[in-house]
Amino acid sequence: MGKLIVSENVSLDGVIQDPSGEEGFEHGGWFRQFGGADLPEWGKVELAEAQRADALLLGRRSDQWFADRWLSRSDEWANRLNSMPKYVVSASLDKPKWTTSGDATVLRGDVAGEVTGLKQSTPGDIIVYASGTLVHALLEHDLVDEVRLTVFPVILGDGGRLFGPSAGKMPLRLVSTRMIGENLAYLTYERSGRAS
Repeated sequence: MGKLIVSENVSLDGVIQDPSGEEGFEHGGWFRQFGGADLPEWGKVELAEAQRADALLLGRRSDQWFADRWLSRSDEWANRLNSMPKYVVSASLDKPKWTTSGDATVLRGDVAGEVTGLKQSTPGDIIVYASGTLVHALLEHDLVDEVRLTVFPVILGDGGRLFGPSAGKMPLRLVSTRMIGENLAYLTYERSGRAS
């Protein structure tokens, strides 16, 4: 059975909104501004994560965002991501955008049922990048097995957060911490049981 891993870049106060600054969010652009000289090392960590994964799970908007930026690239990291099986959760999308040879599938209908089926049919890691709305649904349905956070050294004070209101607790256990470069903290949490 596959392990569902949410892998996100977040501000210190948990904001994931508009890291690139392209959405017009007042505090957008924090990824480059506060990642700075540590981003090459961050890229190595992300490449290693992609090399260990079996599939990507995305929301519709993240599928479009990644397709626009990654399909034209041809470095080692892009080649790995572009060739991986991808699953896009969407009620309105007919065909995924981030695909190179039919390696992407749209999951429709019941999110919990579709993702549970994906976990059962995938032997290894399924990585979720960005996709805030999808992440909230996955957490709500108790489908997340691990959370990996790259924490950027800034408090934004406002913006869409990775963890929003939920129906219950999600017990976690910190299993790994490390620094990426001089300023980025990389934290890995695993489920430590199911909420009661």
